[in-house]
Amino acid sequence: MKSTAIAAAALLLASAVPGFAQGYPTKPVTMIVPFAAGGPTDVVARIVGEHMSRTLGQQIVIENVAGAGGTTGSTRTAQAAPDGYTIMMGHMGTHGAAPALYPNLKYDPTKDFETVGMAAGTPIVIVARKDLPPKDLKEFVSYAKQQNDKLNEAHAGIGSVSHTTCVLLNVQLGIKPTAVPYKGTGPALNDLVSGQVDFMCDQIVNLVEQIKAGSIKAYAIATPERSPALPDLPTTKEAGLPDYQVSAWNAIFAPKGTPTEITAKLNDALVKALADPNTKKRLEDLGGVLPDENGKTREALKAFVAAEVARWTPVLKSAGVTAN
Repeated sequence: MKSTAIAAAALLLASAVPGFAQGYPTKPVTMIVPFAAGGPTDVVARIVGEHMSRTLGQQIVIENVAGAGGTTGSTRTAQAAPDGYTIMMGHMGTHGAAPALYPNLKYDPTKDFETVGMAAGTPIVIVARKDLPPKDLKEFVSYAKQQNDKLNEAHAGIGSVSHTTCVLLNVQLGIKPTAVPYKGTGPALNDLVSGQVDFMCDQIVNLVEQIKAGSIKAYAIATPERSPALPDLPTTKEAGLPDYQVSAWNAIFAPKGTPTEITAKLNDALVKALADPNTKKRLEDLGGVLPDENGKTREALKAFVAAEVARWTPVLKSAGVTAN
């Protein structure tokens, strides 16, 4: 009798997690966005979260936890209960550049999360004030090297996407322009439009309207293919700078230890969202690049994050850049 009871208890314990996962979710899911409302990551989270909610049968509630370049919200996610009810929309900064930027980072992007899936790439565009002399990217590269000590580069603060992606550009070009930090992309872009600064690198979603209006000059988009949002803008490969390929990408993560059955359900909901024509159009209209079939898997995202950390760490360390 005793052995039978033990066997029954073991069987019940073994089936507990799958049973729990099978019923998941039974209440709303919180998706932490580690940046302020209205920014690119927030917009992507709300677009995919809306469709994922319908698939899951429970609302995905967006919670904005801004601070420290996105690492505050990321830390909260890493320390949350691994039950599938707290997930996050991370990006290149929080899960790629952060280890090099923050020496005292309280999480490891490669070890402290379960990957759910890639949501969208958000390509980087090299832009300048509309009256900067160079007409194309090749001329800009020559101009930047000649005017190195006179050139001003705007960015949205240490550790921001606009900052780190321009660090990569500057390292590749061998230039050291005067960096002008701002408290966000909005103020930086405003000064670029008014001609107070010379150039910047930033996510396409922040720049499309100003580029189309002719308020700023766009030199190239750092992707292998042109963007439907700006079809006339050449890629960096076409424009003569093939090694400058960079995206701010957004992807969903869960705390380490979240059951596989749950992350699989979340991945399924994300994949269905990206396949939805309306959701897809909304993301592509912003300039987002959706992952291919292989890129939608949890395994692909795990390998991608490791590659991003390996890519950004030497670049930022060689430039002597830290956010602390």
